[in-house]
Amino acid sequence: MQIFVSGSLAYDRIMDFPGRFADHILPEKIHILNVCFMVNGLIERFGGTAGNIAYNLALLGEKPVILATGGKDFRPYEDWLIRLELPLGGIRPIAQEFTAGAYITTDQSDNQITGFNPGAMKYPSEFRFDGIEPQDTLAIVAPGNLEDMLAYTRAYKARQVPYIFDPGQSIPAWDGADLKEMATDALALIVNDYELEMFRKKTGLDEADILKLTPTLLTTKGDVGSAILTGQGEEAIPVVPAPRVADPTGAGDAYRAGLLKGLALGLPWPLAARMGAVLASFCVEQQGTQEHQLELADFWERYAENFGTLPAAVPEG
Repeated sequence: MQIFVSGSLAYDRIMDFPGRFADHILPEKIHILNVCFMVNGLIERFGGTAGNIAYNLALLGEKPVILATGGKDFRPYEDWLIRLELPLGGIRPIAQEFTAGAYITTDQSDNQITGFNPGAMKYPSEFRFDGIEPQDTLAIVAPGNLEDMLAYTRAYKARQVPYIFDPGQSIPAWDGADLKEMATDALALIVNDYELEMFRKKTGLDEADILKLTPTLLTTKGDVGSAILTGQGEEAIPVVPAPRVADPTGAGDAYRAGLLKGLALGLPWPLAARMGAVLASFCVEQQGTQEHQLELADFWERYAENFGTLPAAVPEG
């Protein structure tokens, strides 16, 4: 099955400040703020919603097509995707811009100051879906370029391609009418519990109304697990505990990748969501969103440890 993943590609540049921001900010001078934080160093990691979801799908043996943009500094990320044997045809180069980047500084009290440069993400990726087979295609529309998000949901509906709508942190940028349009006829809407409240406020819809747009509402709830709501009721999916938790960042994207893999295998929503929970547990064991590694045998072993019998659709070996 061909999987399309649209969203963002970004560098996460992470810095550690060996102090407390509060000790260097004078509240009475906040109107003329001028501070400099000397950091211990910088770690650069690959990130972005599309990159993270595609990376996790690659761990499960899929070769999704990423629909996003990269800038003039994209070559290291491109080399990384080549090593993962992921296709590059859906990534549009924007030569005059830097690749989107988040600059994150964390102090000793775990406070963070983040600057985000959208760079190449300001431009749509403009992928054409000529010749695709809808019955053998699955897609997810994750947060990224806004023009892409609207265009791709329309393209999938026009071509009868099943897609998951994942508005995430882009919700504040939309009006309610656009959000309702993109969710309408989607295979599912997926959000975390905070995003669900934002989606409801923007659209004026409650959960019952959302199910009139899309037949499935998935809500992730951090260490509580996730929930699948359909016209038949709600089913809770428990969290899969990790041997250690180093960094929860990226767990949501890993969950989405596991979910997509389950759907690609033809599994029902509850089993696919369990796959998402398993993959998220591997992600949180490492710092960064594309640092965890696994063998398929390890994945299915953890699945069996938490949920018992493996799904019948799991390939042998």
